[in-house]
Amino acid sequence: MSTVVIAVANQKGGVGKTTTSVNLSACLAALGQRVLLVDMDSQANATSGVGLEKIEGASAYRPLLGEGLLAEKIKPTAFENLHVVPSEVDLCGAEIELSQMDHHLYRLRMALDPIRTSNRFDLVIIDCPPSLGIVTLNTFAAADWLMVPLQCEYYALEGVAMIHRVLNQVRDSGTNSGLELLGVVMTMFDGRTRLSQQVLGEVRQHFAAKVFDTVIPRTTRLAEAPSFGKPIIHYDKYSAGAAAYEVLAQEVLERLISLAPVT
Repeated sequence: MSTVVIAVANQKGGVGKTTTSVNLSACLAALGQRVLLVDMDSQANATSGVGLEKIEGASAYRPLLGEGLLAEKIKPTAFENLHVVPSEVDLCGAEIELSQMDHHLYRLRMALDPIRTSNRFDLVIIDCPPSLGIVTLNTFAAADWLMVPLQCEYYALEGVAMIHRVLNQVRDSGTNSGLELLGVVMTMFDGRTRLSQQVLGEVRQHFAAKVFDTVIPRTTRLAEAPSFGKPIIHYDKYSAGAAAYEVLAQEVLERLISLAPVT
């Protein structure tokens, strides 16, 4: 399997997008996959979530503008098989500057190409900002697959409908005709509430097989882990959150293998 790029996106904040990017990356790395986590959110929560500092000039910002190589921004983490392209606040400026550049939707794809062809990584996971701006559209143009974390709450389906519309626009416009929805992962699930059960049922009804079987629970340990700069499997390996993300990682790999084009 050649290098696979997965964008983790939802324009709504607080749905477990970065939590999923960080913990899925760590669990895939623990399974022996060579993983590059690219933090494209200027809040840099994925960066601190794997124990890295937010350092000025360390992000993908300059390579997106054609200044230097994205590969030069790759940093190792304390966790085997897991590397990261950090983020920091300068990525805020990318929304404005990219819009004024040639091929403005393809800047990340062009920056990623040498990394993909180097075969250094099996998987590239991109944590998108919580918006559908130019940076997110760049990740859509660069990715093979889109993964959508969805909180078990009332407005969840509205968010997914918007993502689906944009996904279709990206494909239909020719920006990235090969982009496909890998799946929807339900997060912050509380089995004690009727609302969580109801939303899960509705999403499964709408998206059928596209919804991952694994459901991520709402847990205190999962919420605590980022403040220690550790993915959940390295913070509390035997917690419910760690178990959920380990199973999700296996499910993602199985899905990627089953959907891989036959050569």
